[in-house]
Amino acid sequence: MSPLRMAYLGLAIWGAMHPMAYFVTWFVQNGFDLMAMVDAWHVNAATSGLVWDLTIAAVTLTVFIIAETVVRRNWIALVAIPATFCIGVSCGLPLYLFLRAGKIR
Repeated sequence: MSPLRMAYLGLAIWGAMHPMAYFVTWFVQNGFDLMAMVDAWHVNAATSGLVWDLTIAAVTLTVFIIAETVVRRNWIALVAIPATFCIGVSCGLPLYLFLRAGKIR
């Protein structure tokens, strides 16, 4: 595996674990209430702006993943879409780049 591909994998793992630590902490303190978490994301204009920034980036990444997957026929790369929306762009983008950098079978 190339150093670049290892870097993508490391970033995907970090992008999954680091944000998830905050999410799990929040759920432990507040219970598993997704709507309360969404409300917490919109406590002020700065956090709302960040939420919209990440949402637009996630949608853009999804369109890119689908377009590239159709052309390249690298169907396994589609797993980056649920990773993007269930964990975040910090996991989905490097995961997609890791999967894209591999050999297509």
